[in-house]
Amino acid sequence: MRRAGELTRDVLELVRGLVKPGVTTLDLEKAAVARLKELDVKAAFKGYHGYPCALCTSVNSEVVHGIPSEKRVLKEGDIVSVDFGVVVDGYYGDSAITVPVGKIAPDTARLLDVTKKSLHAGIAVVRPGATLGDVGAAVQKVVEGEGFSVVRDFVGHGIGVHMHEDPQVPNFGEAGRGMKLKAGMVIAIEPMVNAGRPDVMVLDDGWTAVAKDGSMSAHFEHTVAVTDTGARILTE
Repeated sequence: MRRAGELTRDVLELVRGLVKPGVTTLDLEKAAVARLKELDVKAAFKGYHGYPCALCTSVNSEVVHGIPSEKRVLKEGDIVSVDFGVVVDGYYGDSAITVPVGKIAPDTARLLDVTKKSLHAGIAVVRPGATLGDVGAAVQKVVEGEGFSVVRDFVGHGIGVHMHEDPQVPNFGEAGRGMKLKAGMVIAIEPMVNAGRPDVMVLDDGWTAVAKDGSMSAHFEHTVAVTDTGARILTE
């Protein structure tokens, strides 16, 4: 799983470096697919429940599962969330980043900063004996403390020989509640955070989830192993 995590990060960092005004989300997809071919590994998302691409590229108020398109041209001030995973020797890696397109508004930059901080707050409590409620509460405290909203319709998940495994890993909750973590478990922690209200809706394409109020949305994710000494981030 560490290898799957490393290769997931490899492709995401390549894509991050290509994000700039004038690039389409399909350009990002094509670059990712070419890199996958070089690495000789398989994209985790393509074909999953019929999803058509290797990347999910969600722009501005799109929360998650945006489909790359030649019609979606990134422009100065946009943000694009890129969610991606690979499968290596039957094991999965999964990670997400939100990338600014050129210079972005200060409030939007703060949204990205807070979302990333909330992810690391969740990771920081991961250890044997901690609960899923501890993880969710840590994420929620950072997000809501800064006046943003945690999306509740989508959550993190267990990951291993399947992309999505039990347990679900909410980005909200009550400390001390829920399943206890054990050494050897691997989970994907992935806060999705809206600048406005948490409510989302899915567009007519059947995939793209957007913030109902049209507010900006950010998404960061790591695949995290539970070890005897705490968390090990496999997609860093």
